[in-house]
Amino acid sequence: MDGFPILSLMMAVPMAGAIACLFVGANNARWIALIATLIDFVLGMALWANFDQSGSGAQWQFQEYAPIFGKFAWALGIDGIALMLIALTVFLMPICIGASWRAIEKRVGEYMAAFLFMEVLMIGVFAAQDLYLFYIMFEAGLIPMYLIIGIWGGADRIYASYKFFLYTLLGSVLMLIAMMWMVHEAGTTEIPALMAYNFDPAVQTWLFLAFFASFAVKMPMWPVHTWLPDAHVQAPTAGSVILAGVLLKMGGYGFIRFSLPMFPEASAQLAPLVWGLSMVAVVYTSLVALVQSDMKKLIAYSSVAHMAIVTVGLFAFNQAGIEGAMMVMLGHGLVAGALFLCVGVIYDRLHTREIARYGGLSINMPRYALLFLFFTMASVGLPGTSNFVGEFLALMGIYQASTWVALVCTTGIILGAAYMLYLYRRICYGEQVNADAAAMPDLSARELWLLAPIAAVVLWMGIYPESFLAPMRPDIVALEARLAPAAPAGDAQIKLGAPKPASEAHHGDASAPSHSASGEAH
Repeated sequence: MDGFPILSLMMAVPMAGAIACLFVGANNARWIALIATLIDFVLGMALWANFDQSGSGAQWQFQEYAPIFGKFAWALGIDGIALMLIALTVFLMPICIGASWRAIEKRVGEYMAAFLFMEVLMIGVFAAQDLYLFYIMFEAGLIPMYLIIGIWGGADRIYASYKFFLYTLLGSVLMLIAMMWMVHEAGTTEIPALMAYNFDPAVQTWLFLAFFASFAVKMPMWPVHTWLPDAHVQAPTAGSVILAGVLLKMGGYGFIRFSLPMFPEASAQLAPLVWGLSMVAVVYTSLVALVQSDMKKLIAYSSVAHMAIVTVGLFAFNQAGIEGAMMVMLGHGLVAGALFLCVGVIYDRLHTREIARYGGLSINMPRYALLFLFFTMASVGLPGTSNFVGEFLALMGIYQASTWVALVCTTGIILGAAYMLYLYRRICYGEQVNADAAAMPDLSARELWLLAPIAAVVLWMGIYPESFLAPMRPDIVALEARLAPAAPAGDAQIKLGAPKPASEAHHGDASAPSHSASGEAH
C-alpha cells in the first residue's frame, strides 16, 4: 500500500460516479451511485486494514503531496482520528443511496450526483493536510447539501436551505481570515506543521474565536443551532442521515485538528465558555425535544444535546474526555442516522411526520418496532451500545476537569431517556386509533438491509469499543501531551497531605520543591 494514492482514489471514484450520474437515466444513476459508494466502502476498509495502529510509526499515514501553486498543494494524509471519520462516511454513504432508491422520483441523476460529490468533499475534509485545501473542502460541502435540501426537500425547503447556507457560511469567513494570518505568520500551509507551531498566546484568543465561529455553527452549539431543526425537517431522509451522520462531525473534527492543538492556551482560557454553552445546550435542547410533535424535529434537537457532550469531552483536556468525544461522534453518527432512517420508513408509507398520526405500530410492524426500539435504547446510551461508551468516557473526562459541568451534563442523559422513550411509546405502543397507520406493511427487505448493518456496528462499538479506540489512541495521547502545559487544573483533584519525613531521606533534596506540584501531577 505504501506510495499508492488510496486517498486520491477514494475521492476519484465518487467523483467519476457523480459525473456519470448526470448523463444517464434514473435507474442507471441509482446503480452507478450504489456501486461507486460500495467501491469506496471497500477502499475504506482496505485503508483501515493497512493502517498502522501501533503508534510506533509515523503519525500521518498514506500521505500524498503534489504542489499546485505557491504554498498551496494537493496534500492528503490521515491519522487515526481521520481514519475513523472516513470509515463512518464510507459506511453511511451506500445506506443513504439505498434509502433514496424509491423515495426520490424526480431528477434522480442530479440527486445521486449531489450525494457522490458530497462524499468526495467529506473525505477531502478529513484527509486534507493543507490548510487551504481543508477550507475549500469544508466550505464546498455546503453546496451539495444546500441543493439536496432546496430541491428534494419538504414544503419549506427554500427557507431551510438558505438558513443552512447563510449560518454556516458566515462563521467560515472569519475562519478564512484567521487562516490567512496563520499562514503568513508560520510561513507554511501544512496542517501537521501548524499543529506543532506555537502562536503568540495574545493572538491565540482571536484565532481561536475565529475558528470557533465556524466550528460552533457546524457542530452546532447552542445558540447557533437553530438552522439544524429546520434543515433536518425539510431534508429528504438520506439528506438527514448524512447531515447528522457526517456533516455535524466536521465541527468536532475541526476542534480536534485546529482549535485544540494550534491554540492550546486560548482553548484552556476559553474552556469555561465552551462548558457553559454546552451545559445550556444539553439541558435546554433536551427539554425542547420533549415537547416536539414532529419526529424529525425531536431527533434534530436530540442531536444538539449529543453534540454538546462532544464539546464538553473535547474541552476536558484529558485522554478520557477526548476519546469519549470521538466515540460519541462515531456512535451518534450511526444512531442518529438510523433514527432518521426509521422516521423515513414510516414517512414513506404515510407521508406525515406528526407523532400523533401513528401509534400501536408494534402490532402491524413488529420488525420495525424491534429495530426502532434498539436504536432508541442506543440513543439513550444503554450499556452494550455505542453511545454508552462515548458518553461514559466523555463524562468521566469532564468530571476530572469540572465536577459541576459533569453533574449538569449527566442530566442530559436522564432527559434523553425521557424524550426518546416518550417518542417510542407514542409511535409503537398504545391503541391503534388511525386506520391508515394500522394498515402499514412491515419493513421490506431493502429497508431491513439499510438498518441491520448499522445495528450490527452499534452493537460492535458497544461491546468491543477497543477496535475503534485503538487506531485513535496514539493521536489522542499526542494531543493530550500538546494540551498538558496549558490545561486548567481540575476541581476534582485529591488534596495530598504532607509526606512522611522518611520519604524525604529516600529521595534526597531534589524532591523537596515538588510537593506543591504533586497535586497536579496525579
